[in-house]
Amino acid sequence: MMRCRLAALVSIALAGAVLALPAAAQWKWRGANGQIQYSDLPPPAGVAEKDILQRPSAATLRAAAPAAAPAASAASQPAAAVDPELEAKRKKAEQDAAAKTKEEEQRVAAAKADNCKRAREQLRTLESGMRMARINEKGEREVLDDKMRADEVKRARDVAGANCAQ
Repeated sequence: MMRCRLAALVSIALAGAVLALPAAAQWKWRGANGQIQYSDLPPPAGVAEKDILQRPSAATLRAAAPAAAPAASAASQPAAAVDPELEAKRKKAEQDAAAKTKEEEQRVAAAKADNCKRAREQLRTLESGMRMARINEKGEREVLDDKMRADEVKRARDVAGANCAQ
């Protein structure tokens, strides 16, 4: 009975130690104000190498190579290597954003081309001199007089000017 309790206690302690290993993957550095800081993220870029007191085990292996290099080159290199999977995700996100931007530009260009075509057709119709009518706000049909026609020609020219590549 006593041995079972002891075995259970040892197994619980062992399990706790194994589960606590990821918690040891912490960064520890001395901040600008002299206080010790802990984080699961690397310290800010301005922290000197001598002020980094503890690194996660994987980062320690990566940081060993720059520590062997001269001080000038170690200062120019980042503290941790770039994660290839993260870099691939970033590139894919950039490509998706570029594709979305290109698609939006194509949509805008198509809309401008359609607006240009319609404005030119309207302008040709207005300048042909044929009798034209439109429906006003009250729902009544009104024939365009010379002033109304001139206003519509001006508006069609403005739209054509804004949407047609000259």
